[in-house]
Amino acid sequence: MTRNHDIIAAHYAASDRGDIDGMLAPLAPDARWTEMAGFPYAGTYIGPDEVRAGVFERIGAEWDGYTAAITELVDGGDTIVGLGTYSGTNRATGRFFEARVAHVWRLADGKVVAFEQFTDTALVRDAVQ
Repeated sequence: MTRNHDIIAAHYAASDRGDIDGMLAPLAPDARWTEMAGFPYAGTYIGPDEVRAGVFERIGAEWDGYTAAITELVDGGDTIVGLGTYSGTNRATGRFFEARVAHVWRLADGKVVAFEQFTDTALVRDAVQ
């Protein structure tokens, strides 16, 4: 395992603990975090503060039991891919969803410089509507 693998594994461990600060710790100040088009939080957020406000705080406010259960990390050196499953219940609708997910992480000098999410946004949309 590489150092970059360990950095991303630590991000997911922080996620499992509900530790947003730990989740944001590996992000470079100008990291580009992209949520897939069609996802409720679609767009690109720059830096840890935008990611916190635009993604993590919104998920916490709008979902019960939301999890990103990442079961495999593919170590490509400066690129790490996380594979797993999202799930949760939307507070407004009471609808549950579960969808496979892939995260692509790009790192430089021990910091995340880019993140991109891929998931079945229709399953999420159905839970929200």
